[in-house]
Amino acid sequence: MIFKIVDREAWQTACREGIYRGSAHDVRDGFIHFSAAHQVRETAAKHFRGARDLLLVAVDETALGDALVWEASRGGDLFPHLYHFFPTARALWERPLTLDGDGIPVIPEDVVA
Repeated sequence: MIFKIVDREAWQTACREGIYRGSAHDVRDGFIHFSAAHQVRETAAKHFRGARDLLLVAVDETALGDALVWEASRGGDLFPHLYHFFPTARALWERPLTLDGDGIPVIPEDVVA
């Protein structure tokens, strides 16, 4: 399973359209950034500190086919990058994220366990 942290409003819009096209960061980079379970906390701290009204979206990476590529990023770790739009129906679930005292989104324990 892989994960995407998204703005709630952007996700709701994408769900109405059936396609998530990515954040501004994703569009700039030419692919949709996802994180594996062991990476999602660091992603939350690095890229989403202070951001409110976020969702964590879970995806079965096998459902994304060849458009999903694992590429080296932070520290050489392989990250899942989707070189295509993401059909929102492929999401397994979504959960709201709260912020801790330092403004970092709290990733549920069962996600990283």
